[in-house]
Amino acid sequence: MNLVNIFVKAIFIDNMIFAYFLGMCSYLAVSKTVKTAVGLGAAVIFVLGVTVPVNYLLENYVLKQGALSWLGAGFADVDLSFLAFIMFIAVVAAIVQLVEMIVEKFAPALYGALGIFLPLIAVNCSILGGALFMQERQYSTVAEATTFAVGSGVGWFLAIVAIAAIREKLRYSDIPKPLRGLGITFILTGLMGIAFMAFMGIKI
Repeated sequence: MNLVNIFVKAIFIDNMIFAYFLGMCSYLAVSKTVKTAVGLGAAVIFVLGVTVPVNYLLENYVLKQGALSWLGAGFADVDLSFLAFIMFIAVVAAIVQLVEMIVEKFAPALYGALGIFLPLIAVNCSILGGALFMQERQYSTVAEATTFAVGSGVGWFLAIVAIAAIREKLRYSDIPKPLRGLGITFILTGLMGIAFMAFMGIKI
């Protein structure tokens, strides 16, 4: 039940886009069509689902004070937590490189459509945010960390696909000229963020 709670909370209450506005650059730039939004959203789910558990293991078995005690009593006082940022970023960069190679190999059309924003997942703040939230919330098991990661990815996926679907419909709408493009997108994002605040009342 706790895993369900973490999953639902990560999607609706602590949504990376609507609660924390993390990953907005990719969200705004790639949400022009649903097809590219689905591709990038799926990539973000995969990257979060892999990097957060890996970083969880890294945090708890290498970096935290006393984490290296499994190597022997002499390592019980070793504290490598000052390396957390750079190690988290290194893991994210490695996984994103893997995703980029897979997409280029098996979905070249999607790779071309996503363009520069696929490698930019490496600097998507929602990915690093997932690792830092995992560290801050001190999940007790790797299953909880993984559930949070996948839930966060699904929440980001829903956000970008929803705004992409709306933006496709907006092409046929009579929008005032100064608001066309990013202007109306920012307004819609704010309204969707307010709508998602309704989920804060969820109790599981």
